[in-house]
Amino acid sequence: MSINLCAPCLFGLEGPLSNELRHMGMEEVRGENGRVNFKGPLASVAEANIRSRFAERLLIEMGRFSARSFEELFEGARAIAWEEYIPRDGSFPVKGYSLNSALHSVPDCQKIIKKAVSKRLGDKYGLSWLPENGALYKIQFSIMNDEAVLYIDTSGVGLHKRGYRPANVLAPLRETLAAALVDIAGYRGRGDFADPFCGSGTIAIEAALAARGRAPGLSRDFSAERWGVFEKGVWSRARESARAAEFHRQYSIFASDIDGKAVDISRANARRAGVDDLITFAQADATAFSRRTEAGIIVTNPPYGERMMERRDAQRLASGFGRAMAALDNWQVNIISSDQEFERFYGRRAAKTRKLYNGMIRCEYYMFKSRG
Repeated sequence: MSINLCAPCLFGLEGPLSNELRHMGMEEVRGENGRVNFKGPLASVAEANIRSRFAERLLIEMGRFSARSFEELFEGARAIAWEEYIPRDGSFPVKGYSLNSALHSVPDCQKIIKKAVSKRLGDKYGLSWLPENGALYKIQFSIMNDEAVLYIDTSGVGLHKRGYRPANVLAPLRETLAAALVDIAGYRGRGDFADPFCGSGTIAIEAALAARGRAPGLSRDFSAERWGVFEKGVWSRARESARAAEFHRQYSIFASDIDGKAVDISRANARRAGVDDLITFAQADATAFSRRTEAGIIVTNPPYGERMMERRDAQRLASGFGRAMAALDNWQVNIISSDQEFERFYGRRAAKTRKLYNGMIRCEYYMFKSRG
């Protein structure tokens, strides 16, 4: 039996995520702003969590209904069969948002939904008080244009957190966005790949994971793994299937940065991701990039300063990098930047641009045609 599922994503990644889910064999895949809805058997929860490169998390859609008043919200939430997933000791915090709706107070909506679910479960289990000391079943709600949609989150920690970057190390790009940049650029493991501004190494690591076909969620766990609703062995079988789908070839992936400490961090992150053997790291100046190739793809995220002096330095750096790229043959150059004037400083107009979001930061993805 198929269930309704939803995969939220960064704005602009609905297309790559939809294609990925179709490739997994999911049904009725349809993208919306910031999310992709689809259907699949319960076991597909494990597959999508482990394999998805572009989703931020995976939600089970429990129900949708009109909610123009708190009474409608309460009754709609209480009518949902939460007991099919949440056991008598399950922990079920509630969070969500409301847009363009009569019910605009998010804290009040949280309280109403929590009360309704508690009432439903209490009645089903014959309990006046629910202990909530068991596995986590985080409930999420979306209220838009007076329609409420209620979900249970199966992922726990966001799927962009693959586990190879230490939690205390800030990085400019989410792993999911880096993976999408590689995918949109068309890198499939053939030819050369380079990131001359590698920073913490995220783009090169995601390129290596994609080239090898390694599922990004293999080395982490998920909230739903502790749920009793899954048949025994579902998660281990999904991991075994993902490992069996990996490729083992020689790859030419290069990552460099002018900052030696950044290169050391990148190398350590790649080691944690299990792809350090696929990437060649070096300390180098991106404005002196001169690697020759028969066919290559550059995907990179040059620094962009927030303060005026930093911004001027970043713009001078973009100009120098543009001159280096203009002298190259056979490299397709793909650059993401939040600087809306990037092309002017880079010195060329992009053949194509694509609007993407890194969290809430609007960026442009500039795709420059190669020479040769």
